[in-house]
Amino acid sequence: MLNFVICDDDIRLINRLCSLLEKVFIQNDFDAKIAFTTTDYNKLLDFTSKNKVHAIFLDIEFSGQTENGLTIAEKIREINKRCYLIFVTSHFEYIAEAYKYKTFDYIFKSSIDLESITSTVTRLFDDVSNSNTTFIKIDNKNTLIDINDIQFIEKDGMKLIYHTTFNNYEVYTSFSKVQKKLPNNFIRCHKSFVANLKNIVSISLADSTITFRNGDTCYIGPKYKEEFMEGFKHDTIYE
Repeated sequence: MLNFVICDDDIRLINRLCSLLEKVFIQNDFDAKIAFTTTDYNKLLDFTSKNKVHAIFLDIEFSGQTENGLTIAEKIREINKRCYLIFVTSHFEYIAEAYKYKTFDYIFKSSIDLESITSTVTRLFDDVSNSNTTFIKIDNKNTLIDINDIQFIEKDGMKLIYHTTFNNYEVYTSFSKVQKKLPNNFIRCHKSFVANLKNIVSISLADSTITFRNGDTCYIGPKYKEEFMEGFKHDTIYE
């Protein structure tokens, strides 16, 4: 899931953007949410430093403030070099400078409508799914999962269940197809489980149980134990 954030000094514009984004997410089956909105860029920076943020709609001119969106963008890039920046403004003259901060798009406030937001968000999802990022597309819709959020993948009949930090996603597919898309830190540990080594916090050898960062657990099968333990990281806590 992609987390979107909006920061603008006009609460009416924030509300309009929220309404349009939610329509776009629903109409296009985009796996995304509006994680945070604010009129205060200091709160934006604080939220970005403490949470996963994938896309930010950012105003350029903040009335009565000492900084503008361009200086805030520079600070955002110190915190998060990969998030998508979309500037929302009434000022054409800032376009050239805005792109210094790896700006994904530039939207004029006078032209904000469902069509313009749909275009921006659709291109953003296409870029995420087609570029070399940590996201993988798990179905024929627009469900994108950050690989780092996956704790383990479970086989349940004809479907796979992606157990992630906050949500579970069910998809009708096979391990053989999925494992081709995954990095080397994903190892089969059981006929029904593939584990993300980076999210393991402990292993109980007594009952062959793996515990992950979000508290979920899965098992190690005898057939897969040797290969799994060989690939396991040395800093894991053994019980």
